[in-house]
Amino acid sequence: MIDMSRDQLASAAGIAPRTLADFESGARKPLKNNLLAIQAALEAAGIVFIEANGGGVGVRLKD
Repeated sequence: MIDMSRDQLASAAGIAPRTLADFESGARKPLKNNLLAIQAALEAAGIVFIEANGGGVGVRLKD
């Protein structure tokens, strides 16, 4: 959606690329502070997280 690489996301979130890869593969479970940092980095890049609204949770780009 935003053409962001794993390395770019990891850098923006302040975590190691290997850590992010481990989260993606299920090798490690992220701590809440990691999830919040990843979410903040994605939101800063233009992603909006959508709460459950009858259609389920999701993401979209900012207007």
